[in-house]
Amino acid sequence: MKPVAQPSEAAESAHAHRTKTTIGLCFIVALLEGLDLQAPGIAGPGMAATFNLDKAWMGWVFGAGILGLLPGALVGGRLADRIGRKWVLIAAVILFGVFSIATAYAWDAVSLLVARLMTGVGLGAALPNLIALSSEAAGPRHRGLAVSLMYCGVPLGASLAALIGLGGFETGWKTVFYVGGIAPLLVAPLLALWLPESAAFRERQQQLSQGEHTLTPPSLWHGLFKEGAALPTLLLWVAYFFTLMVVYMLINWLPSLIIGQGFAANQANLVMFSLQIGATLGTLALGALMDRLHPLLMTALTYLGILAALIALGAAANFNNMLGAGFIAGFFAVGGQLVLYALAPLFYRTEVRASGVGSAVAVGRLGAMTGPLVAGHMLATGAGAAGVMLASTPGILLAAGAMSYLLLQRRRRDLALS
Repeated sequence: MKPVAQPSEAAESAHAHRTKTTIGLCFIVALLEGLDLQAPGIAGPGMAATFNLDKAWMGWVFGAGILGLLPGALVGGRLADRIGRKWVLIAAVILFGVFSIATAYAWDAVSLLVARLMTGVGLGAALPNLIALSSEAAGPRHRGLAVSLMYCGVPLGASLAALIGLGGFETGWKTVFYVGGIAPLLVAPLLALWLPESAAFRERQQQLSQGEHTLTPPSLWHGLFKEGAALPTLLLWVAYFFTLMVVYMLINWLPSLIIGQGFAANQANLVMFSLQIGATLGTLALGALMDRLHPLLMTALTYLGILAALIALGAAANFNNMLGAGFIAGFFAVGGQLVLYALAPLFYRTEVRASGVGSAVAVGRLGAMTGPLVAGHMLATGAGAAGVMLASTPGILLAAGAMSYLLLQRRRRDLALS
């Protein structure tokens, strides 16, 4: 029996090593993604002063980077289902690294918009591949934990951006973009050397090479809207749109909202640091619960927490309360994205998984773009922080309803099949 067991143990050890390597490298990319996503919010006051931009214009600067996430997620997800997750991810990392550096060299408002747009394309293409690689490496039993371990890099990277903002370097607001650009270019060669391609993708490619042409990836329309996929696709889109609308409103506008309430810039950065620490702990805690609690309970917990965070931010009257409110917002609003990212792969087959997740992420980016723009115009017309938080509440209720209905439908189908 021993000679038979040894190859099996060796295979299990090799699989465990590939899984750890995949999640570790994806975590590093997520860390850089979080840094670059938070960078405009941290640099926002400095950019506004340098280019003499008002709040409405800054809404467009924030929105440009988020707009780029949409085509990036769609194209990145689709290419990943055709040519592989690994190389699309590497190209995305290089793209957002180059244009993060370009942001620091912008000479006017237009060049700043273009640099943020192209940075967003790279960031958008990276995320569905990070989700697909992590979830496929871990398998169904540990998908929630794997995605949470990977995704906790995003709030940690955003925390790093907040620390860079607190540092007060001589290059001012540009420092965060230098760091956010150079680091991805250094990481890309490491991905090329050590990141394994998804085993599920490799297996499908092997079947294709053996002549099983029926496994050719279906069209995007067929994969998203045929054979029972239409309802999950549409409900995921609703949930992603409204959840990310609130999350990116907080990421981009919270520092300016805090300063507008009379707090110092360093205090605003400390609140953002508290938010990202909360996001990191929320990502880990919610990820650990994902494999233990029913998805319906996870959805209810997440969206009730987001509503509590919005109320706390709108009602905070002093700095200590604002720190606590920022922590709660990070824990549930930013960390709660993990619940969406971990659940989305459940509703798509391997051959369309990255495309399905990418489409949901892309629609979420529309919400992410809408949030900062709406908040910018509300602030420009005199609405305060409380008004912005209150206006976000109906969207969160819609997102919670969409995810709850989708999960109920899936539970009924599973019970019927059993």
